[in-house]
Amino acid sequence: MNKKLLLTVCLLLALAMTACAQATQDTSLLAPETTPITPQSTESSQAAKYSIALVMKTLTNPFFVEMEKGARKAEKELGINLIVKTGAQETSVEQQITIIEELIMEKVDAILIAPADSVQLIPVLKKAQDAGIVIINLDNQLDANSMAKVGLNNVPYISVDNVQGAYLSAKFISSKVSTATDAIILEGIPTAKNAQDRKNGAIKAFGENSNIKIVASETAHWKVDEAYDVTTQLFSQYPNVKLVFCANDMMALGTLQYLKEKNITDVQVAAYDALDEVMPMLKDGSLQSTIDQQAANQAYTGVQFAIRALGGEVLPPITLLDVLLVTRENAR
Repeated sequence: MNKKLLLTVCLLLALAMTACAQATQDTSLLAPETTPITPQSTESSQAAKYSIALVMKTLTNPFFVEMEKGARKAEKELGINLIVKTGAQETSVEQQITIIEELIMEKVDAILIAPADSVQLIPVLKKAQDAGIVIINLDNQLDANSMAKVGLNNVPYISVDNVQGAYLSAKFISSKVSTATDAIILEGIPTAKNAQDRKNGAIKAFGENSNIKIVASETAHWKVDEAYDVTTQLFSQYPNVKLVFCANDMMALGTLQYLKEKNITDVQVAAYDALDEVMPMLKDGSLQSTIDQQAANQAYTGVQFAIRALGGEVLPPITLLDVLLVTRENAR
């Protein structure tokens, strides 16, 4: 091969190698731009990771059906995985304890608890908190002294002012009483803080009218049938009763059933919860008042709080939503 031809071949080889190097360099620079990036908000991506359990007393009370609706709305809007568990009855404390034990094993991120009892649930909730689970207290407040004893701390409470709500409902039927009148109170579960608060609110309202005498205050454990039986017993013992405060609408249904069966039309009844089931009774005048305590909003806010707590935010210890007095004038 002559020198001229050899020089030409070498030059061509050099040019080919340079072209290959440039092509390799260009491809590496373009690679990051071809990788797709899907934008997603930090809040949505964070919430989507969380499994949040709502543990309620029962679904036999429409109040808790409404509470679940609020939690389901939050699940849809905030992108969490919602787990709903309930006891068979509002007095099923042991069943709630078992449910929480199971949720600890499932390693959920947070538990929203509407406790059947203000004291007995505390040890198992402490166990859950020790396992790293966020606890949010709804509806019925856990006992502060009992929590302090076992070291259950930083548990936000979301509800309404039950004393104020019961006061407003009982005040509606007591404010116009101008002659000597007997009154009775049907309480909820005696160890439940919300039951104690509602009883105290009714006592305050009745006590502001010197014409009213509370002749009895008995528990019917939030139940329709038990309220019917207790009302039967109390009216037999105190036939001159003209005012009744029931600490929830379910018990009011039992009382109203008794009054209807006995054709008693001169007794004023006040209640609490604003369930759909009592709206016709408000409209026809057999029930005088009840209280809307925003069950759905309590649960929705509880899910929000759980997400915020899981994100490291320190939350207020008590959040009280507004109550609304519901009478014939504004019954839905």
